[in-house]
Amino acid sequence: MSDTTITKVDSRYSPKGKDGEKYLASGKHVAMRMWENEQPGEPKEAASRTYETVGFVLSGRAELHLAGQVVILETGNSWVVPQGAEHTYKILESFTAVEATSPPAQVHGRDEE
Repeated sequence: MSDTTITKVDSRYSPKGKDGEKYLASGKHVAMRMWENEQPGEPKEAASRTYETVGFVLSGRAELHLAGQVVILETGNSWVVPQGAEHTYKILESFTAVEATSPPAQVHGRDEE
């Protein structure tokens, strides 16, 4: 018998992570989160994670600093941060984006690493 479980998450009531991200739907192999109305400022501290991240910009602009490259992320752009790659973001304009992480970022404290 196939799995018939459906998960629905209303982002208005989503739990938030320590960095302000909203946790959205999460499965066994992938999870979603949203960064909503992140404001301009200094770059976030560089980090490397035990999961791969793909993202999509809903609004605003940011710089992604990854492996010696700087990529401007704007509305409609998508990006990939490979697992284990050191990176950081600098928000240039009020920024909203959705990311998917695999394996799920919030499981077993992966976001805390």
